[in-house]
Amino acid sequence: MIDKDGYRPNVGIVICNARNEVFWGKRVRQDSWQFPQGGIKHGETPELAMFRELREEVGLRPEHVRILGRTREWLRYDVPREWVRREWRGHYRGQKQIWFLLRLTGRDIDVSLRATEHPEFDAWRWNEYWDPVKAVVEFKQEVYRLALEELEHFLQVDSHGRPRQHHGHGIRTHNGRC
Repeated sequence: MIDKDGYRPNVGIVICNARNEVFWGKRVRQDSWQFPQGGIKHGETPELAMFRELREEVGLRPEHVRILGRTREWLRYDVPREWVRREWRGHYRGQKQIWFLLRLTGRDIDVSLRATEHPEFDAWRWNEYWDPVKAVVEFKQEVYRLALEELEHFLQVDSHGRPRQHHGHGIRTHNGRC
């Protein structure tokens, strides 16, 4: 389902833990990390699509998370032409996304990257809130920045307006068997 401007409706999912670190998933068999995301099917609301994608990609169910907020409007990014399937060229430009910020209320062990037959990620870790903006593939960096800026106010913040985070824990990476 591509809109008249060439954008596919999609949801982006930022999952944070109690330390306001964010879930960061490694794409299967790639050295590429990103937030969970996925298309909105015909007849689905963004919220329903988010819960479906959350289950498919991360193995979490609604009882494992609490919605803290979402972006008000669509955020768009263009996909480089060489990344677009040949049959879509000419009418596909990229993704338009509604982003959700979730608080993990369950435990790390509730994450299951093998919840479906076609996993998206084969490892995951908790990252500092802003780290993904620089770490994601270049053409997604601006949409990540915009989403995190808009969602940031839903987190507890310090006196400088920054998310409260506990530093010094290091990065904990989990393989797909978690």
